Amino acid sequence: MKIGVIDYGMGNLFSVEQALKRLGCDVVVTADENELDTADALLLPGVGAFPDAMKRLAETKLDRYLYTVKEGNRPLLGICLGMQLLFEKSEEVVPTKGLGFFKGSIKRFSGISEDQVYRVPHMGWNELAVTNRPTWLKDEAPAKHVYFVHSFYATEIDETELVAYADYSGIQVPGIVANGSVTGMQFHPEKSGALGVYLLEQWLKGVATC
Repeated sequence: MKIGVIDYGMGNLFSVEQALKRLGCDVVVTADENELDTADALLLPGVGAFPDAMKRLAETKLDRYLYTVKEGNRPLLGICLGMQLLFEKSEEVVPTKGLGFFKGSIKRFSGISEDQVYRVPHMGWNELAVTNRPTWLKDEAPAKHVYFVHSFYATEIDETELVAYADYSGIQVPGIVANGSVTGMQFHPEKSGALGVYLLEQWLKGVATC
């Protein structure tokens, strides 16, 4: 299976590439649309600030390409900031419009919940609670925890698009979302041990059956 990792200048590309290769994938890391068109599925990584990422996507015209990907019902997985870019908007730094593949807004953790102070960023291992199983996620997972590193999270989402969440200081943090052929993972599956490997593997199996 060939996976195209979208290189728009803001992603931890090496770790994602190596994780996919360990699962037997042929991986191409590129911003070239013609090369991406040869892939069975696409992965949108992301590290950094939302406005900078949307600016880079616009400069490379990859934002327009991603719209054609969704319209064509091609499998797409967004990871961390890559997932956040799939939502309607973000308040990070300055209000910025996102791709709008998912309903909702990206907001910063306040650091206070029910008069209790909690750490921001949300960094470390958290248990995932599955609420809705997409077709590619059928079996019980071999572990329960995944690794998060983020200061912003998706709010005001469509609950029908929520696959799994993590509880962080009483806040329901969307961990996996899905809408048709588009999937998002807020955590880093490539750094999440057995469960991360399992989730990537299951997503790839879902791609293979499309």
